[in-house]
Amino acid sequence: MPGRIDETIPFAPLRIAVMTVSDTRTEETDRSGATLVERLTKAGHELAAKVIVRDERPAIAARLREWIADPGIEVVLATGGTGVTGRDVTPEAFNEVFEKEIPGFGELFRMLSYDGIGTSTIQSRAVAGVAGGTYLFALPGSTGACRDAWDMILESQLDIRHKPCNFAELIPRLQER
Repeated sequence: MPGRIDETIPFAPLRIAVMTVSDTRTEETDRSGATLVERLTKAGHELAAKVIVRDERPAIAARLREWIADPGIEVVLATGGTGVTGRDVTPEAFNEVFEKEIPGFGELFRMLSYDGIGTSTIQSRAVAGVAGGTYLFALPGSTGACRDAWDMILESQLDIRHKPCNFAELIPRLQER
């Protein structure tokens, strides 16, 4: 992967919340949420909150607004509800709260996913953006997609030591006007 870790910069753990969007998953069956928790804590970040939310646009948007207002949460990772079926409304809920969208995230995710799942990646509506100084990422509900998003994009972009640039170093400036 292009880029490098600058070992002269101390690691700065971020406070990350994980939201699983599902009508059927429980804490016991939520493998995708568990994958994100395992990966973010292994990388040295702090799990700030974890919740399962029904695949309902108002419920997703409400939880996002709560977390955006919480100064103890810097990043939200959501899994599930990014497909094209009638119940998949996560991107719409995220778009309700975005102040700025990060379109390159979804584009890069689909490009990287293509190597593993081919043209099926077109069914993912992964999105990312910023609101209230909080990064918001919506990932597909599959464990493989969560693993790929973390391993190939988020792990380096949420590490302040990653060069030439990263999302983490911009957190203090996200609310500039």
